[in-house]
Amino acid sequence: MHHLILLFFGMFLAMGIYLILAAVLHVPTYQAAKAALNAIKKNKKQVKNFDAILMELAVKLSKVLPMDEYRNRKLTAALKSAEIPLTAEQYISLAVVKAGMALVCAVPCLFIAPIISPVFMIVGMGIYFSESSKAEKKTRVRREEIEFELPRFVATLTQELQASRDVLSMLETYQKNAGAALKNELVITTTDMRTGNFEGALARFEARVSSAMLSDVVRGLIGVLRGDDGVAFFRMLSHDMKQIELQRLKKLALERPPKIRKYSFMLLGCMLLLYMGVMGYQILGTMSDMF
Repeated sequence: MHHLILLFFGMFLAMGIYLILAAVLHVPTYQAAKAALNAIKKNKKQVKNFDAILMELAVKLSKVLPMDEYRNRKLTAALKSAEIPLTAEQYISLAVVKAGMALVCAVPCLFIAPIISPVFMIVGMGIYFSESSKAEKKTRVRREEIEFELPRFVATLTQELQASRDVLSMLETYQKNAGAALKNELVITTTDMRTGNFEGALARFEARVSSAMLSDVVRGLIGVLRGDDGVAFFRMLSHDMKQIELQRLKKLALERPPKIRKYSFMLLGCMLLLYMGVMGYQILGTMSDMF
């Protein structure tokens, strides 16, 4: 009973302190934060009240969160590439707030069940590392999807360059049949090319994806814009990318057997159980006839 009173006391004390600080610091209500989040959500899904509260706390924390310039610039590029509408400070602050929720749960456990409190601390650290690396993971997935399509893209450019030197037209033609990730980048790039400098648009395309394979493609396209004969370059590049694609396919083929082996063992286990069941039924039937 004593522990239960301490738990409720801590909860109401924390709630009271939060309400007082929110009034003093003029923190917007969670309804306002919820409306703002709904306005920027591209998938038009309604934001939950708890998400709005977390975002509200993250925005306040982002104003005092220290971050060096290099990390800020790197994280900003990753967020832009991952299409996450947050600043670098807000993104890290949101990860800190979510991890802090788990750490706060460890405080009552210190009075009720101290042996459980390290579990919440470990969970909190796991949440922080998971949330803080979400943008990089999403960017890596997009980059791998684009790199997987680059051999076909380069082969198409090699064929097109034999009949035309119009880089913008080639990119617009290919984007109609491109994959989702590459198509999105090509739409942005071609729009940028129509409203600005061609080389600058291609350079920004390279910076957004941040892929060594794509850098070679962009370098070849910039060479074509400057008047170079890009046919020989893209033929060599197409050959190299086909070799990389073959190595990737071999790697995927080598990864398949372990996955298949798991289901093979499950099938073998089911067959053994079935066989043992039939044997057991026959043995029980024989024993019943004997008695």
